[in-house]
Amino acid sequence: MATTNRQIHLVSRPEGEATTANFRLVEGPLPELREGQVLVRNHYLSLDPYMRGRMNDAKSYAEPQKLNTVMGGGTVGEVVESRNPAYKPGDKVVGMGGWQEHAVVDANTPGALRKVDTSRIPLQAYLGAVGMPGVTAWYGLMKIINVKAGETVVVSAASGAVGSVVGQLAKARGARAVGLAGGADKCRYVVEELGFDACIDYRAHADPKSLYGALKEATPDGVDGCFENVGGAVLDATLARMNAFGRIALCGLIAGYDGEPIPLRNPQLLLSSRLHLEGFIVSEHMEVWSEALKELGTLVATGKLKYRESVAQGLASAPEAFMGLLKGRNFGKQLVKLT
Repeated sequence: MATTNRQIHLVSRPEGEATTANFRLVEGPLPELREGQVLVRNHYLSLDPYMRGRMNDAKSYAEPQKLNTVMGGGTVGEVVESRNPAYKPGDKVVGMGGWQEHAVVDANTPGALRKVDTSRIPLQAYLGAVGMPGVTAWYGLMKIINVKAGETVVVSAASGAVGSVVGQLAKARGARAVGLAGGADKCRYVVEELGFDACIDYRAHADPKSLYGALKEATPDGVDGCFENVGGAVLDATLARMNAFGRIALCGLIAGYDGEPIPLRNPQLLLSSRLHLEGFIVSEHMEVWSEALKELGTLVATGKLKYRESVAQGLASAPEAFMGLLKGRNFGKQLVKLT
């Protein structure tokens, strides 16, 4: 049984771009388990764009990450010791174990830990397509965009963990799915592997007029639903293609995660097209998780929902992998393998 634990702490706030210097790898003893607690050996760590916002000491929907403490994050792993009757060694679990190799969890806390079945679904998929990113995609598409057959849905960051699921779910419901992604390889994957109807490489269209022209060609009937993960020029182009009474699920604004303002070029379009724009945080909608996870799990288990992963090796690689995620270097869900 392990007696020491390695963790990555946030030790300073970013000034502009986040860097690996904001983090530090530390090692310390594992505490003795108390009644109700379990010890989990984390197998995979999830890296997600929202973590960048928590590095700032600023008002947001979540408390800032405290300095000199383990960086928060979703994990999947295996129970190796238990003082809770609901869990036994060998159970596979998903939770918020953080950037560390082991996590001591009070398993009596509602939502702290959840057992998962890995007989037909890979363990790490519970951090992606059958986890928070998948439910995020499901909620935005089903509850905000409320997609209907025959409509056109535009998805930014379409090759990512969230966007890739949005497009596949939209296609399954008879909609036309158009993605935006960074690079020809990602766009090829989005169309040929995920089944989107079209994908635009925004890096090949640095000029706003060029980007709009490419999107216009891909959406001849306009856009009914927008699932937005990026913001900036990508959102500006999509707004200009929105049909009257279109719906926008605002999930992320990764273009502004380094603190720079990202103003809208034509906010009047929200009024003139009578658009519905709703920002959302999926953890505030726990009432839908059971329904969403049931559908997502069935689709993954039957091979009908495809996903891709970028996997960094070892805890020490997490800061550099996180920097790559923020710059779009990952392809699909970014994970760190801890075992």
